[in-house]
Amino acid sequence: MFYDYKNSAIDFVGRWAEYDNAKCTTTPGAFLRFAFKGNSAVLVFNTLWNVRPYGHVWIQLDGGAKIEATIEDFIRVEAETDGIHNVTVIYKSNVEMHHRWHTPLVGKLSFKGFEADEIAEVEPDNRKTIEFVGDSITEGVLIDDFREPDRNHGQYNRPFQDDSTATYAFITAKNLNLRPLVMGYGAVGVTHGGCGGTVKAADGYPYCFEGKEVEYGAPDYILINHGANDRGAGAEKYLAEYAHLLDVIREKNPTSQLISLSAFCGAYHEELDHFIKEYNEKNGCDILYIDSNGWVPVEPLHPRRDGHKKIAENLTAILKEKFDL
Repeated sequence: MFYDYKNSAIDFVGRWAEYDNAKCTTTPGAFLRFAFKGNSAVLVFNTLWNVRPYGHVWIQLDGGAKIEATIEDFIRVEAETDGIHNVTVIYKSNVEMHHRWHTPLVGKLSFKGFEADEIAEVEPDNRKTIEFVGDSITEGVLIDDFREPDRNHGQYNRPFQDDSTATYAFITAKNLNLRPLVMGYGAVGVTHGGCGGTVKAADGYPYCFEGKEVEYGAPDYILINHGANDRGAGAEKYLAEYAHLLDVIREKNPTSQLISLSAFCGAYHEELDHFIKEYNEKNGCDILYIDSNGWVPVEPLHPRRDGHKKIAENLTAILKEKFDL
């Protein structure tokens, strides 16, 4: 039997919206969960407008090992025995330059539903949530080294090189037993848009992609990591746009605890420290500022897996202490 994406038993986590007869995300790190009865299920995706190389997903059955797969129209998962089985599908990566903001969407994961003998109730996930608002580092770009550096400057290898689940964001959330919500797009800053037609951070924050508003409620924690892509704008413009982003986020999420994490390359880290103190005093809020300068080397700009682990180690310790997590 086919169960479509509208079935309430399917749990979509992150920036998903209805688009082209499917539930669609253009943000790596978004994931979905469902459960079925039997021994196999067939995942059904809509690849209309997608162009090769297609993006990749992680597929996990019953909390076991994650298996990387290319997005195709149909992907079968099969268990060893009959019973109730839980499936998690995570949007791992895509080609950073594929269009993913204005329609028709090219860089996307569109889930139509799944085929199985019977649907079951997915195990509940009642953890607190943490949202990460950032750029290509938060997206997981270039976590792995180049495999074919001479092929289109490596862009065609991005689904293999990028991994949203190996980022400081996913690792920190796991360390703190929080549910991750991700908004990370390559080349985006607070002063300008980025790859794939994405718009600047404040303009994009309320939306999954153009015209489709974010559907989840206020996260418990919201962490902002912007600045690396704003180095050419100058401190004055950067801080003005950063203030605008904070205003947008606070208006939408008045109950969330905000965290400002400076750019890992050191950009504006002292200026941002002073700015957050002034912003808190002016607006009567308590945004936590964390200076990450020196946590990892400035080069490479995109940390590899070990760099992300180091960032997560430092960030985990601070958040655990500050918020008793």
